[in-house]
Amino acid sequence: MRQNPSFTLASEDAVKRVIRENPWATIVSRTDAGELVASHYPVLLEETDEGISLVSHVGRPDEQLHELGQHEVLVIIQGPHGYISPSWYDAKPAVPTWNFLSVHLWGMPEILSDEENLRVLDDLVAHFEQKVPEPRLMNGTPENAAYAARISAGTVGFRLRVDRFVGKDKMSQNRPPETVERIITELDAGSPYADPRLADEMRRARDERTR
Repeated sequence: MRQNPSFTLASEDAVKRVIRENPWATIVSRTDAGELVASHYPVLLEETDEGISLVSHVGRPDEQLHELGQHEVLVIIQGPHGYISPSWYDAKPAVPTWNFLSVHLWGMPEILSDEENLRVLDDLVAHFEQKVPEPRLMNGTPENAAYAARISAGTVGFRLRVDRFVGKDKMSQNRPPETVERIITELDAGSPYADPRLADEMRRARDERTR
């Protein structure tokens, strides 16, 4: 991902926030045959680790597809993004753009034991079920626990301790403050491209720039 000083997301804490709030990841590998392969899975940030560490799982077919644990992988986290119309600017000639938040993370996956994989699966389910009025936890009942233990055999857990990352937070930082406010207004409610999450990210970028 090409960097631009105006849009660089360099803070480790900021990258962690992006992962927490956008846990659906794209995992990319280059195999021994030179083939590029990609898969999509949820990830959890290990909050107790120094640096950036992710845990997740893949299905066994994907483990073989990626040759998981044999090569470095690229994990892509995509945050809010959307179309920005030049009609939201001023009267000067302009072209549209796309605002986005994205992080690229590299590292060598560590394959987890069956026991730790089961724990990670339990943590993943608990993390996402916590917002449900009546959570269905993986080990919530003996029947659920027995079922989860059976199907977990079809998955492979991994930990990715991130060696390096690149982040980009393109939120119209190169536009005048009044234009930024008009874009936020359109994204909040007014346009066919309304996206409150993207509007919130623009507010965050605006506030950080004016501190």
